[in-house]
Amino acid sequence: MSEKEDSVPRKVEIPSDMLAFNKAVIAEHRANGGKLGGPMEGRTVLLLTTTGRRSGEQRTTVLGYGRYRDRLVVIASNNAAPSAPAWYHNLLADPNATVELGSERFNVRATTAGPDERDELGKVVPYLEAQQQRTAREIPIVILDRVG
Repeated sequence: MSEKEDSVPRKVEIPSDMLAFNKAVIAEHRANGGKLGGPMEGRTVLLLTTTGRRSGEQRTTVLGYGRYRDRLVVIASNNAAPSAPAWYHNLLADPNATVELGSERFNVRATTAGPDERDELGKVVPYLEAQQQRTAREIPIVILDRVG
């Protein structure tokens, strides 16, 4: 395998038990300062902790992200499911959240990109187009701005 091929992240198959997979990735991320191995090696991921809109409990999820200036950009794809993921609904109810990026942890405020921002922000999330092609709903682009 060439050096170039080795540096390209491999496609990750969607696990049959996403909850267990995410728990393992979260534990590995926290234990290793954000560095991941195995099928997730080389991926740019962050941990997003939201407050459950019904439960009030803290919920952490693993998300790929892009950067636009000093903002973090994620998409509420839910693997192109017909509905947005729970974390997105949690942010609509309470836009204040916590991000873990590498070994750093900080507070953010989330907003959904408007139609005038979608094209520009969508460019920093390379898999948006592929996800959008798999669903009829418009996948929300979420901007995470550091606060405090």
